[in-house]
Amino acid sequence: MPILQTVRRFLRRLVLLTGLCLPFTAVNGADDPPVDSPEILIDHRVTFRIAAPLADTVKLQGIQRGAIPLKKDADGVWSVTIGPLLPGIYSYSFLVDGEMTVDPENPDIKPEREPDTSVLEISTNTPLFYQWKDVPHGTVGLHDYLSKPLKRLRRLRVYTPPGYEESPTRRYPVLYLFHGTGDTEATWTEFGRAHYIMDNLLNMQKAEPMIIVMTDGHADLSDEEGIGKKNLDEFEADLLQAVVPYVDAHCRTQADAGHRAISGLSMGGIQALYTGLRHPELFSWVCGMSAWVPDVEKCCAAALEKPDEPTRRLLWLRIGRDDPYLPDFQKFDTALEKHALKRDFALTDGDHSWPVWRQYLQDLAPKLFRE
Repeated sequence: MPILQTVRRFLRRLVLLTGLCLPFTAVNGADDPPVDSPEILIDHRVTFRIAAPLADTVKLQGIQRGAIPLKKDADGVWSVTIGPLLPGIYSYSFLVDGEMTVDPENPDIKPEREPDTSVLEISTNTPLFYQWKDVPHGTVGLHDYLSKPLKRLRRLRVYTPPGYEESPTRRYPVLYLFHGTGDTEATWTEFGRAHYIMDNLLNMQKAEPMIIVMTDGHADLSDEEGIGKKNLDEFEADLLQAVVPYVDAHCRTQADAGHRAISGLSMGGIQALYTGLRHPELFSWVCGMSAWVPDVEKCCAAALEKPDEPTRRLLWLRIGRDDPYLPDFQKFDTALEKHALKRDFALTDGDHSWPVWRQYLQDLAPKLFRE
């Protein structure tokens, strides 16, 4: 987004939310309580509030299908109560006179290149498979590295499983896990909860201990969507020439194709398929979650040349029946079938959303690095 447009959006939000940039107390009265949002009630109904005294309309977007109107009180505070909501993690935004914004009272924000989404979590005494449980936990570390292919400093996050620090000689297989358009290297943990999913699987002995590496998928900064050929090529160059060598040098990895998996969702799905299928000498486990596959030959030409690649242990493909990318994904699968390329393909319930992708990681991890 151009800098001027970003500044204008920021200033407009300030005016709408605060009333000509005045503090809330100047509008509402110094003795009035601060706005509480989101307020989770005992029955799992949730009240959302936002102070926007100059706004004409405010809507809640993301929790349920369609936008939900809020009502304004005499102090300029808009509110709505919805639910009860099922336990889980939700993302939502306010539409203030059509402008999307985070909930200014909620510090939990979904990691994105241009953050405009807040996060709400509903918990119970029986946590879901992607929520925190009282089990041994791994560690998520933030790493900065210099990408010579991209000529700039980049970031990645690395999950190491429970016991990694206590076993200084043990080496581990690696899953390279990629995010979707607009997200960052933080999204798979902060919103996808990949680390909790792995902790809980390991505690139940349902998966092999592994390192998970989560990179920034936006290599070509000029590509807003991150789905152009240049972004694919630059991402691949960064991954192969910078990320994999960095991880092998700084983590105790089993540095061979048989102990490397590559997977991603949406934009990250095509990145995983594009790079993984082109480089069987580096990745034996190739997985695509709801992958955006606009060009069949672009993704699978290398695989079609060697449909019985002996080093490939698994080609795993999943997509929801209500996913808008399903038609292209099915064309991709048909091409693989035509050339007799072995794969594990299945349609699932769901659309193009995080509840689906968390479940996919839950289903995929137990299949990796097991003969």
